[in-house]
Amino acid sequence: MKIAVISDIHENFHNLVLCFNKIEEQPVEHILCLGDLMNNGVAKMLAYCGTPVTAVWGNNDGDRVAITKTALGEGSQLSVGFTTYDIVKLGGRRLFLTHYPMLAKPMAKSGEFDAVFYGHNHKKSIEKINDCLVMNPGEISAHKIGIASFAFYDTDDNSAEIVLLDDQVSVKTDLAVEYRKKLGIRLGTSKSHQY
Repeated sequence: MKIAVISDIHENFHNLVLCFNKIEEQPVEHILCLGDLMNNGVAKMLAYCGTPVTAVWGNNDGDRVAITKTALGEGSQLSVGFTTYDIVKLGGRRLFLTHYPMLAKPMAKSGEFDAVFYGHNHKKSIEKINDCLVMNPGEISAHKIGIASFAFYDTDDNSAEIVLLDDQVSVKTDLAVEYRKKLGIRLGTSKSHQY
């Protein structure tokens, strides 16, 4: 069974469509999303992309009520739980999905899973811990590392391949951060004119 693994979309609709185009070229039967969809628009794209999607929450997922309503909507193929991790069985493999890297290695070392997938830090990687595949597919958004990527996972041989997206665009936040600094606006303060 071939599975696509995506993470850290961060509202980059352009790169998500590029990812879907690549997925359509393969016999993908399921998509795993490791969090940071960001909004309900992305959830709708996942829900109705034509392939079943299992997602976990990330630290930047906004309106969880709206995203959950989309997942529960008629014809939706999106399944999203209540936490930042999930355990699924696909293609005869037991898989641990999480948004957070800090859970990946302990779960891999537990011996309970064939593969562990994580996101959050946007750094694509594939490694083996004992017989467990541990993978971060990188970022769809390309706003942190600057390279949009996702992965294909094959349950037949418990292997993965990271795929880079051609014609990607980066939704950089650096310009906005610099502008806020110029204006003296800081995040996380309660003073007026600051957010």
